[in-house]
Amino acid sequence: MELKRVVVTGLGAITPIGNTKDEYWNGLINGKSGAASVTHFDAEKFKTQFACEIKNFEVTDFIDRKLARQMDKFSQYAMVASDEAIADSKLDLDKVNKLRVGVIWGAGIGGLETFQEEVLNFAAGDGTPRFNPRFIPKMIADIAPGNISIKHGFMGPNYTTVSACASSANSMIDALNTIRLDHCDVVITGGSEAAVTIAGMGGFNAMHAMSTRNDSPETASRPFDANRDGFVLGEGAGSIVLEEYEHAKARGAKIYAEVVGGGLSSDAYHMTAPHPDGIGVIAVMKNCLRNAGLNAEDVDHINTHGTSTPLGDVAELKAISQVFGSHAKNININSTKSMTGHLLGAAGAVEAIASILAIENGIIPPTINHETVDENIDPELNLTLNKAQKRDIKVAMSNTFGFGGHNACVLFKKID
Repeated sequence: MELKRVVVTGLGAITPIGNTKDEYWNGLINGKSGAASVTHFDAEKFKTQFACEIKNFEVTDFIDRKLARQMDKFSQYAMVASDEAIADSKLDLDKVNKLRVGVIWGAGIGGLETFQEEVLNFAAGDGTPRFNPRFIPKMIADIAPGNISIKHGFMGPNYTTVSACASSANSMIDALNTIRLDHCDVVITGGSEAAVTIAGMGGFNAMHAMSTRNDSPETASRPFDANRDGFVLGEGAGSIVLEEYEHAKARGAKIYAEVVGGGLSSDAYHMTAPHPDGIGVIAVMKNCLRNAGLNAEDVDHINTHGTSTPLGDVAELKAISQVFGSHAKNININSTKSMTGHLLGAAGAVEAIASILAIENGIIPPTINHETVDENIDPELNLTLNKAQKRDIKVAMSNTFGFGGHNACVLFKKID
């Protein structure tokens, strides 16, 4: 069986640096930081008192008030981003075969705020179990694609992938293969997360995973910098419409890029720490190149996982040097988490959108907040520091890794 070609025909984003894909892209190329003091709750007693929150967002501008109340914030973000992506794709929803349209989404945690609120309300009561009847449907991670399909009547495959911070990269790879194998003509994919909550911030602080640079939040996310001290928690969603090439061509769709490969691997090492030798990361990039039928020398740009943690950044760059050899110094490497923070389960999709738009516009967004060279990082690597760089990009790679050792890698190619 010949595999179908898969292309990107729609994009949607709601991020800490922009509430549409265009605002997001402008924030990226201008090196905008999305970090600021937490406003969702009183974080005065927390070790970390800042995050990359969504700003200037009123859900009722997009979703009916009654319906919005039935959704956790992570589902609201999913609906807004996917609506933008579907509109951007210009799919004719009256003509498309909805039995052949799927929704495959990613979320690492799901409705954490809903879970937190219901448990706190119960704990504050007299022990009588009074729970909102929407508690479980609002909380479960698979409800985001469920809501998207219900709104639009999409009756193809519908589920959520959960692999911590690799979740939405996994969802994209599943979507890619679903179309390749001719199960669908179109898949709405991506991911969303809304973990800037008491439980989310408190839990990551207890792990000593997040930056505590409270005196300068906007510079706290500093991948590859010698003085990085942890990631900055972010929230939001990214949505991508993937479509079978001939289906897209027949309706005259705008094509952003082709999705040519996806790779998966596991570190099989530790619950939270990356393998110091990057064995799983080496494997996932090699698997992705093999799946795409490309050589290492074909890659022009890598959007790294680059979370701004002391161990993770070095391990990933060492893995890149091993996989790409002498060609590594010719690749524009960056970490857009320096601007958006870490969107957890939504990271893969949001960063894939950055890679796709980099191909379309011929611009590599910068890795901001870099001040001090890390002697453990190869100085010949081009980390696209502090300022966007113009470049003709034929192939871009996006890396995403998750707690538990989950590794996912996706390759995008300028359409022939």
